[in-house]
Amino acid sequence: MFGLTFLQSVSATTTHRKPLYQIGPVLVDYLVVAGGGGGGRENYSAGSGGGGGAGGLRCTVTATGGGGSLESALYAKVKQNYTVTVGASGAGYTAPSSVGGNGSNSTFDIITSVGGGGGGGGNASPASGVLGGSGGGAANNVGGTTFGLGTANQGFRGGSGGGDPYGAPAGGGGGASVVGGNSATPNGGAGGAGVATAITGSSVTYAGGGGGCSSSTGGAGGAGGSGGGGTGAIY
Repeated sequence: MFGLTFLQSVSATTTHRKPLYQIGPVLVDYLVVAGGGGGGRENYSAGSGGGGGAGGLRCTVTATGGGGSLESALYAKVKQNYTVTVGASGAGYTAPSSVGGNGSNSTFDIITSVGGGGGGGGNASPASGVLGGSGGGAANNVGGTTFGLGTANQGFRGGSGGGDPYGAPAGGGGGASVVGGNSATPNGGAGGAGVATAITGSSVTYAGGGGGCSSSTGGAGGAGGSGGGGTGAIY
């Protein structure tokens, strides 16, 4: 996701006196959100996959990711090209006990938001979520239930999974404004909430984390975080 707002306007009078290409640099507000991480996959016989972390979020208006201070607006020159890359989301893995793929980075000139971390793979060893803009949720293996960490000023860590390797639920992925929820048997952890910003003129929430998978003994997949997080699967 990517957005820009020009802060400096040019009056009609100024435009008539001076060609546009002679106007000096303008301050530009921006919202740059990376692709979210994919959810992890459970094992055929046991194990639940963690929720994918939200893509990192950097913004100059209202709020930014990771609880940090607002980013600084950039000076942009008229008639100069700037590189913009919109990161894709990571793959949700289908093979048993697989970790979800990380999202791709998004960039605007020198500003980079880091792709979200993939969710941990159920009954894998270890079953850790992956580091990203926001971290992936941990799966449920006693051999390693560590959540993925977020990136400073972009997003938060994922949630913890259950310690039982046989069917415990998984943690939710981190969001841009809140950590991913820990699993609570039999339910998967909720995805962390995203950040609300009014860069478009009205408040919209972006970069929510994905919910963790439920337990094999029943329960519900974790709710997706506000701002685009998906609901965790029912194992």
